[in-house]
Amino acid sequence: MKKIAFILMAIFIIACGKNQDDLTVKVNIKGLKKGSLYLKKIEDTLLVTVDSLLINGNTNIELHSAIAEPEVFYLYLDKNSAEKDRITFFADKGITEINTTLKNFAYDAKIKGSNQQKVLNEYKELISKMNNRNLESIKEQFEAQKENDTTEYLRLKKVADNTIKRKFLYTVNFALNNKNSEVAPYLALTEIYNAKIDLLDTINKSLTPKVKASKYGKELASFIKEIKSTEANN
Repeated sequence: MKKIAFILMAIFIIACGKNQDDLTVKVNIKGLKKGSLYLKKIEDTLLVTVDSLLINGNTNIELHSAIAEPEVFYLYLDKNSAEKDRITFFADKGITEINTTLKNFAYDAKIKGSNQQKVLNEYKELISKMNNRNLESIKEQFEAQKENDTTEYLRLKKVADNTIKRKFLYTVNFALNNKNSEVAPYLALTEIYNAKIDLLDTINKSLTPKVKASKYGKELASFIKEIKSTEANN
């Protein structure tokens, strides 16, 4: 009996150890010698730290967390200054690798890991191009304003407005085309939360049963229900 009890306890300890390390985040930051890294996520609307590491010349950087299902995490870098940088990534059980630089911590981040992250990378790639074009347009608008060129200013403003509309519609279509990924409800909640309720409802209804039952699937359904309730009472 003692032998059986010992084996069961050993299995329990191993299982607990595995739960604690469901997610391993391997990080490589070119140029970083000193600083602090924090792995964070949202719990009950609060941003909490699940693991942290003080960097002092370390090259083997790993952070760990328990994870029950695909979920968004945040990697914060504190460079011992007032400046703090953040990388957002979609994690799942297993290993996520993040390669970046100290100089452009968030911008240079290359993330490899979950299937959800692959989908998010695809979305961010095109959105980044749209954002860059919008920034160029804003700069051009400023120059036209300085030159008192009203015609050119209005033309550029129209271009910028169209870019914003395209970004919005692209996000809606991307969510609908990726209804089998947890990224779809996440984008609906974070990128187009101010969309018409009909659009959000369409995305919600298109989701596969598995995604509907996920963290962000449930949050989207709850968000839509709350909006409908508010509209009904007004």
